[in-house]
Amino acid sequence: MNPLHLFRRSGRAKAHPQAHMTWASRSMSQTVARTGLFLKRQLWIWPIVAVVLLATIGYFVQRAIESTIKGNVHAGLLSFVNMETEMLQKWFAVQESTAQSLANDETVRESVATILAHESRDPPADDSLLVTPVEARRDLTDELSPALAAHRYPGFLLIDKSHRVIASSHTAIVGEKEIPEYETMTERVIQGEAFVSPPFPSVVMMKDSDGRSRMGVPTMYACAPVRNESFQVVAALCLQIRPELEFTQILELGQVANSGETYAFNADGLMISNSRFDEALILLGLLPDQPGSRSMLQLTVRDPGGDMTTGYRPGVRRAQLPLTVMASDAIEGNANINVDGYRNYRGVSVIGAWRWMPKYHIGVATEIDSAHAFRPLVILKRAFWFIYGLLILSAIAIFVFTLVVARLQRLSREAVIEAQQLGQYTLDDKIGEGGMGVVYKGHHSMLRRPTAIKLLHAEKVNESSIARFEQEVQITCQLNHANTIAIYDYGRTPEGVFYYAMEYLDGIDLQDLVSDYGPQSEERVIHILLQVCGSLYEAHSQGLVHRDIKPANVMLNRRGCEPDVVKVLDFGLVRAVDSSSDPQQKKDSSLAGTPLYMSPESIQAPNSVDARSDIYAVGAIGYFLLTGSPVFEADNLAQLCHKHIDELPVAPSQRGGSQVSSQLEDALMCCLEKSRAKRPQTARDLSLLLAACPAAGKWSIAHGDRWWGRHERGSQPEVSDPPPTATGAPAKASVNLEQTIDRSAFDQTMDE
Repeated sequence: MNPLHLFRRSGRAKAHPQAHMTWASRSMSQTVARTGLFLKRQLWIWPIVAVVLLATIGYFVQRAIESTIKGNVHAGLLSFVNMETEMLQKWFAVQESTAQSLANDETVRESVATILAHESRDPPADDSLLVTPVEARRDLTDELSPALAAHRYPGFLLIDKSHRVIASSHTAIVGEKEIPEYETMTERVIQGEAFVSPPFPSVVMMKDSDGRSRMGVPTMYACAPVRNESFQVVAALCLQIRPELEFTQILELGQVANSGETYAFNADGLMISNSRFDEALILLGLLPDQPGSRSMLQLTVRDPGGDMTTGYRPGVRRAQLPLTVMASDAIEGNANINVDGYRNYRGVSVIGAWRWMPKYHIGVATEIDSAHAFRPLVILKRAFWFIYGLLILSAIAIFVFTLVVARLQRLSREAVIEAQQLGQYTLDDKIGEGGMGVVYKGHHSMLRRPTAIKLLHAEKVNESSIARFEQEVQITCQLNHANTIAIYDYGRTPEGVFYYAMEYLDGIDLQDLVSDYGPQSEERVIHILLQVCGSLYEAHSQGLVHRDIKPANVMLNRRGCEPDVVKVLDFGLVRAVDSSSDPQQKKDSSLAGTPLYMSPESIQAPNSVDARSDIYAVGAIGYFLLTGSPVFEADNLAQLCHKHIDELPVAPSQRGGSQVSSQLEDALMCCLEKSRAKRPQTARDLSLLLAACPAAGKWSIAHGDRWWGRHERGSQPEVSDPPPTATGAPAKASVNLEQTIDRSAFDQTMDE
């Protein structure tokens, strides 16, 4: 019989023999001795020395590499920003030279003098020299047109000393005075300075980069003073420039790698060139989502306080945010480099270099994301930290091991456990015994937790039995499903008795459930099988096959105030699906399982069993629960095996007049197919079939509580007679077909 079969309380249990068992085993003594030698050699010191040595070397190596990388990055950033600044200065000088050349042209000066004479209301005395103001402006336009076309200037302005526009290619503003956008540059030109203004929004209709006419298009002017014969400044000639043609193209040359960029900004921190991340800025909400949206004159270089590309959003308006570290320093007139990292206008950590151009009141910055710039350094740091971690963990593990062994040495000298003690477990009652071992009910000495303790018979100890015993423990320990029995501990006594401790199940197995209380309702059967499928699905997912699923290995319990909690037991025959390739597994070709619930392939080719063999057994269990009878009955083992291989099972609805829904019957009959390909391929597939049955989910906690209340453990069962077979006769008992069998016994039986 199964040693886990009798986990229920039983008045027939006998007291176990008074064996003196102690915790300090001979094997532990040998381990302690070896550990003492290990400690004397002080081998545990070397991992600590390695950590300290590697940390010291790594620190200096890292500092040297970091210094080298930062030095290279520093030089690269400085070169980029200097190159961009020099290119801009040369371009500005060319524009200023062109403006001065036109302002000093004799015919241009004469036309300007004529326009100023009309504006002053003091015409010359010789009327033959007079022309109308319109003609004078047209003459000036004709004189400037070749130069405007050659240099791709879209227009010009002529402003007198009173800040009045006296001539322009944009006639709409002629006669306008003190236009705010022109005030700063007009004042500087009247003072005799030639320069190029930073980009600013146009006050007249212009075509943008997309060809649409609108106001507010970014524009800039190359300005130069116009002087009279006395070399006095009388007007300002300003040539209009489209910044996207050359100005921004020069800055775009500074795009480094995947994240580097060079851009310009004015004294207010307003970006006066385009960012390379315009599309991303629209997604971040920093630019309006509309056609032709650009960062030029739209975005202020402010620090949002966090990385907006990772979802951070500031809690105040952008106008209330401070300028970035770079912008604040540059606007103060400084040229600097930062390779330690700071946040840019997107909140991304960057390194950068910047210069301020005081003549033009603009700053130029080159920035690159820190993550890209120092990626080699990050990889190096991670590698060192990984090695540090491994060595530190090794040192800690060795040190902790020495402490544990020292504690065990002390306990081995002080603690001698009295009789009825198996390690930390006190044995109470013997609750089961089988051919391989015996099971006791006990409890943990400290936790006081009821525990089932399975011991391997000392006379049965051999290489094969120990391997199977250890396999059962190791396999079950890997399984965590709530419907799989839990293993608490495993060990060996000084007398050489192997044991393991598992959770104590004070319930009833499915074999006794049907034997004592008869066939079960469809709702309850589905409730039970779903839990069995859950346990098996976890085992199958780890490549394990139970090979001995039967009613006696499935227990029904009341656990944690929950009724009808299923526990799958006895993983002693479990094997890995791919173990057939293992030579050691090929040596053990035993026919494992219980004949009443064995699949055809487990009889014909035991080494080929897989998860679908367990599914066959689950279907046989469901059949048994519904009808009270196994799928096949026979007088001997050979006859039973032949039926599993060749005979089609009778439908449950035709056995004993059971009322079974077609969905449940189809699910069970599908499990009992001879061909594995026709069965549900996984336990989860079977659970889905069961869940689709009309009775699924109808067995409630209330139903379970009522049943357990009526049939509490120790009470008399409602059905005392053996369950009827399909013909109404008692089940056959002439041969014990519920025992686990091996290949040799099977072959002998088949031969007979």
